[in-house]
Amino acid sequence: MEFHNRSPKSILAYAIGAALYMPATRSEVAVEIKNGKHEGLTTVILDLEDAIGDQQVGQAEQSLAQQLHQLLSYVRTGAMSEQSLPLLFVRVRSVEQLERLLNGLGESLTLLTGFVLPKFSSDNGRAYFELIAGYNRGKRTGTEVEGESEAVAGDDINTNAKAERNIPVLYGLPILESSNIIYRETRWNELLSIKEILDEYQEYVLNVRIGATDFSSLFGLRRSPDITIYEIAVIRDCIADIINLFGRVDSDYVISGPVWEYFSHRERVFKPQLRVSPFEDTLGKQGRNLRMDFISDAMDGLIREVMMDKENGIIGKTIIHPSHIKSVQAMYAVTHEEYMDALAIVERNDGSLGVFKSTYANKMNEIKPHLNWAHRIINRSKVYGVLHEQQHFVSLLPNHENTFAAYSGAVQR
Repeated sequence: MEFHNRSPKSILAYAIGAALYMPATRSEVAVEIKNGKHEGLTTVILDLEDAIGDQQVGQAEQSLAQQLHQLLSYVRTGAMSEQSLPLLFVRVRSVEQLERLLNGLGESLTLLTGFVLPKFSSDNGRAYFELIAGYNRGKRTGTEVEGESEAVAGDDINTNAKAERNIPVLYGLPILESSNIIYRETRWNELLSIKEILDEYQEYVLNVRIGATDFSSLFGLRRSPDITIYEIAVIRDCIADIINLFGRVDSDYVISGPVWEYFSHRERVFKPQLRVSPFEDTLGKQGRNLRMDFISDAMDGLIREVMMDKENGIIGKTIIHPSHIKSVQAMYAVTHEEYMDALAIVERNDGSLGVFKSTYANKMNEIKPHLNWAHRIINRSKVYGVLHEQQHFVSLLPNHENTFAAYSGAVQR
């Protein structure tokens, strides 16, 4: 489905997908977006934090403003439509910088979907979201004031009021990556304090992100491309607690996975983690070649980690190279089997049945225990679509026809 920064929050939270980080100092961002340089790009995070040096902050802020202004110019002149923009986010360095950007970016803010909030903690979290809530409520207040004047001021005011109401919501995306979260003795109290803040501002929290690189740094660790982040014991334990608190169905948060940072060949220690058959069965000889390319570029590790993310209820992945985009997005497409199971579970949730055989006749579907899973599958299918029967995510990696099933009438939660 199509989406943009004015789409409902429930869609945007799932739609972030493969989020490509770019240093805010890059001078070609606007041109690359307009020209569609990176196929499949849906989300860009312009980074003012770790991707730039401490002495580059002023330059990076200026470059950010210039690139957003250029994109705004493209939209105004019809060179591109606002709906064709990827979801745009800015990762800030501090509360003070966020305030400076909110006050200084002007109309360019309407192109953004939100701000990524690093080192989010119980100490700075409320200050971040007070600024975000203040911006959003300020726009809403302006609309209400104009709306009260419509009957007196006539059609011009009415038009302005409608335009004001169409200003998109700016969201916050907290990154959990501080020492108080990873250290066991302070973790649970810190997570509970953070959740209290996020619950207060939940309408502006698009998702909760996990910063495994910063976590690893606190122990002098860095995972190799042969393993997933779930095989680093201290990180795995922390991720488990984050999911335990924010991944509960009644919490209603979407959790996004840690960054994958490898993109080129290096000597391997373990055997490749991609089986030949899915590639060969789907694409023939081209599939075998594609598999070897993926192995050479450490993509098999990325694919395995995204699978682990999904199994743990995590949707969305921070990436640092355009070659990762299609692989991550393809992994989020819902299989035909998953969709048929989910749809049947939701449709039969009328109390007349408790358990039934799956459409593929290979598993038991229990309505009550599997209902929440089914809703999440359907939500994901709205954004990433449903594969045809017997099709595999491999079909989506090259330009390949006839991979998506027609999709209509999804049951909404």
